Amino acid sequence: MLLDTRTPAHLEPRPVTFAALMEMYEENYLSVRRLCPELHRQPVRAVSRVEGALDLHLEVLERTRYTTTLRLTYAFAGRDEPRLQPDARVRLFHDARQAEVLGRHCRRSGEDLVIDTIAGHPGLGCRWRHNRFLFKWLRYCLRQGHRFHPDATPAPLAAD
Repeated sequence: MLLDTRTPAHLEPRPVTFAALMEMYEENYLSVRRLCPELHRQPVRAVSRVEGALDLHLEVLERTRYTTTLRLTYAFAGRDEPRLQPDARVRLFHDARQAEVLGRHCRRSGEDLVIDTIAGHPGLGCRWRHNRFLFKWLRYCLRQGHRFHPDATPAPLAAD
């Protein structure tokens, strides 16, 4: 009997299907919820500090009945104010249990334009790249031990 050695679609470096993108959204939702287990109690701003790692900043931008929009970033020292990178805005859809990166723009030339429309889904390549980055970054943060606890002291985050 042969073992199934196929890689899950959301781990592929290139977009496969719209369904694979939706699977990645589900994985990202689960990772954000592990990072922030009591999201409904989370203060508007918080910092997760882990020895030997960069401080991870979280800001709750919006809360509605079915969604929460977050900002996750590192704050690097800058001349006048901190430089926020990767500055990801993420919307969580609680009823669908999905998380999606918002407001990212893609280059649209050459190969990127071909990749961006796959199986009749315009924008699939762009959304794939940004959400796959989030998938990998969230896993990295979790492996480092980052967690946000609602009872921790809120921390300021630099403005846009």
